[in-house]
Parts: sequence; C-alpha cells; structure tokens
Amino acid sequence: MKKRLIAIGIAVALLLIGILSQSIGFLMSDTFSDSSQGMFSNEDEGPEEKVMEEGSSSERIARISVDGTIMSGQGGNLFEGEGYNHELFLEQLDTIKEDSTIKGVLLYVNSPGGGVFESAEIHDKLLEIKEEGKQLYVSMGGMAASGGYYISAPADQIFASNETFTGSLGVIMQSINYEELANEYGVDFNTIKSGEFKDIMSPTKEMTEEDREILQTLVDESYQEFVDVISEGRDMPEDEVTNIADGRIYSGQQAAENGLVDNIGFEEDALQALKDDMGTNPEVIEYTSGETIFGFPVNVESFLPNSEVKWINEMIDNRQGPRMMYMYTE
Repeated sequence: MKKRLIAIGIAVALLLIGILSQSIGFLMSDTFSDSSQGMFSNEDEGPEEKVMEEGSSSERIARISVDGTIMSGQGGNLFEGEGYNHELFLEQLDTIKEDSTIKGVLLYVNSPGGGVFESAEIHDKLLEIKEEGKQLYVSMGGMAASGGYYISAPADQIFASNETFTGSLGVIMQSINYEELANEYGVDFNTIKSGEFKDIMSPTKEMTEEDREILQTLVDESYQEFVDVISEGRDMPEDEVTNIADGRIYSGQQAAENGLVDNIGFEEDALQALKDDMGTNPEVIEYTSGETIFGFPVNVESFLPNSEVKWINEMIDNRQGPRMMYMYTE
C-alpha cells in the first residue's frame, strides 16, 4: 500500500511539472511575445546607455558584462532577476559593432560557462567587433571558467585577479538516470520511437556503449572547437593548448603562468590599461535594459522564496533536455 501511494505521488508530481512546464513554455513562446507587444517599455529601441565616466563622446569605451550562466532563453524568463540575459547581451554586441564612436570594449566576465551554442554566438560577435578595429579587453571576476574563458579568448588583453577561478577548458554532457528508482516504486515509462537511438540519454533507460560512442564524438568535436578558439585567440600552438585543456580549474596566477591570462589585476586595472592603450580620454558607458511591464521590472523573483526561484530556473534551463556545455561543474 505504501509503495502504491508513493507511486501515485510521483505520478501526480510529474503531471504537475508537465503542466507547469507547458505554462512556462507559453510565457516564453513567440505567441506570448507577439500578444504582449505594447506591454513592454523600450521595445525595439535597443539598449539604453548610461554614462559611467565623462570623456570624449567620439572616442568611447563600452563596458559590458557576462555575469552568470551563459544560456539562451533567459531574456523571456519571468523568474530571472537581473542576471545574465543572452538575448539582451547579443543586442548590446550588435549595437557596439555598429556604433562608430565606440573604439574600445571592456568585457567583464564572471561566469562558470554555459551552452556550447551560446558561447560560440558571443565569440563570433566579439570577433566581428574586433574586425571593426575596436579594442577588446577582458576583466575576469571571481570565476571565468569553461565557456567564460571561451568568450574571453579573442581579447587583446585578459586581466584576472590571483583569486580568479578560470580554466576548466573542455566540454561536458550530463544526464540523470532514474530507471531503477522508477522500477522500485512501480512507475512505468512507455516509449514509442522511430529509430534505435531516438531516446539516447533518456533518464529512463541505461546508456549503451553505442550511445556513449555517438555522444563522445559530439563532445570531441566541440572540444576541438574550443582548442582552436584558444589557439587562435592566444596565439598558442595547439599542442600547448591540449596540454592545459584537460578540464582542470586554474587560479588567476596559474593562468598567467600558462599563458591563458596576460595580467594580474582587477576591473579598474583593465579599464585603465585600455584607456592608456587608446591614448585618449574616452567616455565610458554601460547599457541598461530598461524593460518593464506597466513600469515594474520584468521578473517575479521578489514574489517567490529563493528556493522556489532556483528550482523553477533549473527546470526552465533544462527544458530542452541534456545538452553539451562549456561549463565548470563543482
């Protein structure tokens, strides 16, 4: 009887999660976005500017930041606070590329990494900005690991503090298998598939050697891309990169010794070095989103307990299932 009640409880929980996922999916969908036009302020106006330091308006520095996990879709997540917003950040990069008054970019990175795709999007846009003749300096915060380093690699100069955690160079792909737990409590999963590998990495079945070989080839491809990005960005031979790109974490000092970082210093040091390199007295700006609904911030974080916000965010981030990540995992 006890097992039956537990099984019923699990089934109900899965049903509620499914309903909630669908509801959140609608809120994040194009349908909801289209129907909500007019509710959001500053739509289609681009990122707003905020002057941080006065100076020449024709020779400017844009200070931008990646603070948090590099994941897409968070721009439409009402449960996110003021953390990283991928869509907004890409918009800022496009604005910088087209703004002829911006001659330098200071990128602050405080991130454990994130999605392979999103990291590549940022990296490519930063290369486009550099092709416009703009200088790119990176200041690493407490952590700039994996994807956080991937997006830093194109910089002309990289600054990190002794206490910075960086490195974790590599790719990871994870999933959870709860087949035995489900069997213990009498929960059955019915799977109808069109091919042998359609349910690869399913949490309800054991991974086979064939499954593992397929996934390993994907991880190896992304790892090689990471190695190439570091080799090109740091002007470092590929064999040197592979020697240090074994997934381990480095301190800022260790990263400076192995060539991943140029200078030991904080953000103000990186900004001053960029100013000195430009040889002018540039105005320093930041971008703000300014997104509100009826004048209120576009998130409901303040209305929910922190534990609930964290759980909902994790569910949203994982809504597309297991994926390859340039991600430092503790």
